[in-house]
Amino acid sequence: MLKLFVTLILLSCVFPVCPQSSGTDLQYYSDTTLSDLARLQSAALSSDYAYRQTAYLSNNIGPRLSGSKQAERAVEYVADEMRKLGAEVRLQKLKVPHWERGIETGELVTFPGMAAGTTQKVVLTALGGSVATKVDGLTADVVVVNSFDELTRLGRPGVAGKIVLFNSKFDQEMADSGFGIQAYGQAVQYRGGGASAAARLGAVASLVRSAGGSQNRLAHTGGVRYAEDAPKIPAAAVSNEDAETIAYLAKMGQVQMRLALTPKALPDAESYNVIADLKGVEKPDEVVIVSGHLDSWDLGTGALDDAAGVAVSMQVLKLVKDLGLKPKRALRFIAYMNEENGLVGGTDYATEQRSNIANHVAAIEADLGASNTVGILFAGKPEVAQSLAPISKILSTQGSGLVQQQAGVGADIGPLTQLGVPSFAPWFDTRTYFNYHHTAADTFDKVDPKLLAKCGSMMAVLAYGLANLERPLPR
Repeated sequence: MLKLFVTLILLSCVFPVCPQSSGTDLQYYSDTTLSDLARLQSAALSSDYAYRQTAYLSNNIGPRLSGSKQAERAVEYVADEMRKLGAEVRLQKLKVPHWERGIETGELVTFPGMAAGTTQKVVLTALGGSVATKVDGLTADVVVVNSFDELTRLGRPGVAGKIVLFNSKFDQEMADSGFGIQAYGQAVQYRGGGASAAARLGAVASLVRSAGGSQNRLAHTGGVRYAEDAPKIPAAAVSNEDAETIAYLAKMGQVQMRLALTPKALPDAESYNVIADLKGVEKPDEVVIVSGHLDSWDLGTGALDDAAGVAVSMQVLKLVKDLGLKPKRALRFIAYMNEENGLVGGTDYATEQRSNIANHVAAIEADLGASNTVGILFAGKPEVAQSLAPISKILSTQGSGLVQQQAGVGADIGPLTQLGVPSFAPWFDTRTYFNYHHTAADTFDKVDPKLLAKCGSMMAVLAYGLANLERPLPR
């Protein structure tokens, strides 16, 4: 997942949970709404609906890279599930990238101290969108740099004809302190831009140290962004452990690698956003979006990224229907397609709705795993925090009552945020998320049902509360 908002979240402000006062409550929520929110919270904390849907998307359907058969099946499945709930479903047609991984192998064929006639395997994976090597691969010396500045200092004489390894380390201490997304934002720049920077200096391939915290020799995939002013060269990520080994050996002398990548870029495929509405009873033209992205990378099964986010969003409509609640505004579920390698779903939805943007009261997206939910993130005017005070008071009873303002809170809803729609997301504990993110370890067993229930509760309480606001949010 290429998080387009990671550079924005450094500008943030934490708001304390304000004491609930009758004056504030009357401005934003009726007594009936507050009572219904407490009912929703209780129902969500005891429901296993989101957990079962996460299991099905992950285990039964599997990895869902855009353009794949699994992505197509996921669209069908989620649309059918929403119809079962009585929601009004439509499929928004998209044209999405269709890239298939192919074979990916790497081995060190020359390095200091090697035993004659041997090689050393390198654990790696192609970056999404990478071009291929020749079928039989390429063999070249490896040069190791820790930054773009080091690459520039080497210049063309030090880079031309070589494989460049960007050995920028994921800051695990930062992640362990609760700033996992910030650590990721620092590391991911080399995954996106490393190949073009190396190609401008004549490199024949680009490797990056995996942009995550796994210590299990797992490679971390994600999209490469080829610049128009540079040749396209093969791009892959190596595991943290293999990056360490290569950097160690390169300090001693010549390191040569044989690299084979055979991905295919196929013509854009037809796919869909799944959109399902529960109509509002007082202001049916106004909508509150609750969403996640349906596509995933193909190494694991996309449980954390982002089957869990889709599932808790589906559950919002399920709980509202089961409890017989009547939202004033429409609750709109969206399962976006192609967040990971193009953001077509989020971009096309915002484009389609531009003339109707005033009727989008709020947009919520869950897309950072399924760990402990400590509160609500929002992008919008600071005054929005006041409207969240009664909601955060309810959620504080489950340990999810914090509120933080950020410049951006979600990739798919980012285009809506830019158009002025107040935007929201669960505030997750991200200390361990990047141990699994975009790796083969992103599987259903990593989902804790109790923590997923907390996230589902936060999503339901927030979405229904915003749908039943007595007056509009500041914007």
